[in-house]
Amino acid sequence: MNDRRFVISMHILVLLSKFPDELLSSDFLAGSMNINPVLVRKELSNLRKHNIVISKEGKNGGCMLARPANEIFISDVYKIVSTHSILGNELASPNPKCPVGKQINEHLYDLNKEAENIMISRLANQTLADFSNRFE
Repeated sequence: MNDRRFVISMHILVLLSKFPDELLSSDFLAGSMNINPVLVRKELSNLRKHNIVISKEGKNGGCMLARPANEIFISDVYKIVSTHSILGNELASPNPKCPVGKQINEHLYDLNKEAENIMISRLANQTLADFSNRFE
């Protein structure tokens, strides 16, 4: 995964877990990350779509976790934001006459799936609460 979606989503979720009874605004969340609130709202929309967060519109609006942090697994967060191969993208057009070139993308795809499955399995053993508890 070569973008920042997972990092932004985890930052949002840790903040929400630290303030479980408060509605936090996208401006507050963005201020913690020092990024544009539009990026935060984009990730919040995705997290809301997957029932990880809930939100309230309006002047006193904001968002909060949809369920307790100990019921949200980091593997689930990874799966909903993952858009890239963790080992990199395939080669656009390797030489089909080369014994390696004609098969490289297929074997790299399999290797990537293996690595991703190992990582997801490891993340499935950690909840948002576990991760959040690392912060003082």
